[in-house]
Amino acid sequence: MKDFAGKILFITGGASGAGFGQAKVFSEAGCKIVIADIRKDHLDEAMAYFRDKKAEVHAIQLDITDRKAYAEAADEVEKVYGSPPQMLFNTAGVNAFGPAEASTFEDYDWVMGVCLGGVVNGMVTFVPRMIQAGKGGYIAATSSMGGFMGGSTTAPYSAAKAAVNNLMESYLQALKPYGIGVSCLCPGGIRSNIAEASYTRPKHLENTGYNINEKTIEYMHYHYSFGIDPVELAQILKKGIENEQFFIIPVPDPEKMLQGIVERIVNYATPEGMKRQVELMKKHMEEMRKRMGGDDGPMKGAAESGWLKARQDLTWVKERKGPF
Repeated sequence: MKDFAGKILFITGGASGAGFGQAKVFSEAGCKIVIADIRKDHLDEAMAYFRDKKAEVHAIQLDITDRKAYAEAADEVEKVYGSPPQMLFNTAGVNAFGPAEASTFEDYDWVMGVCLGGVVNGMVTFVPRMIQAGKGGYIAATSSMGGFMGGSTTAPYSAAKAAVNNLMESYLQALKPYGIGVSCLCPGGIRSNIAEASYTRPKHLENTGYNINEKTIEYMHYHYSFGIDPVELAQILKKGIENEQFFIIPVPDPEKMLQGIVERIVNYATPEGMKRQVELMKKHMEEMRKRMGGDDGPMKGAAESGWLKARQDLTWVKERKGPF
């Protein structure tokens, strides 16, 4: 897809972070934008921005895990713009960091419910409408580099993103006959408000095995501050869509990065490879520690605050000393 003028674009998580960056870039490309977001304050701020730009943008407050509300949002799009969207960006996501072995059912239900379930709800809600409209279109999901590998402190998130990668590939194959393209955007960190995701965590899913408090949220903000700018990421996404590229990976050498992932999988398949992989992971962890300033770097306070650790009453969770 190269012509975005007049296309209706529905973006989840569209009022902040990556979604807001997408709304800015694709609005400037001529799209009629619908930003859907769970936070009313973010929607208000985003709409103030777009009013100043005199852009054609409509806001909907939406919990993407609520299927009934999602269907109502889809009806609202058709009422406002007279058609289902030709473009859908499944961008909203949440994350929480902590040891995999400390994870609760609620940690999985919340993170996977948004990061995977929200994508499923978007696809099941909009794909039939897009096909029936007969105008073709494009769908993109914001996944993560974390979807290509497990993480000892990101188990629910990494599992959800791995599933999103697989799911979108299935739709890539399925939707081609209908003239609907599919891409999967896989960034590392993004400068966004995902550190504050716990503020939107439902009360019935609040039981977590992770140590989460205002101090750990502060360090999570710091962690994501090294990420890519949302507008820059959206521009990369736009180019990827124009090229009809499935995996869009915003690094200088994506082939080299993916070759490393393939090497990891191959290593896991033999005893000798397992030994190589342990050494590679030790080296990687040491390089990361040095980049962050070593033991006296800015992340020293993160460890002291208990970020990445289990809830204190889970005394059976051991301190991790290495990659395995």
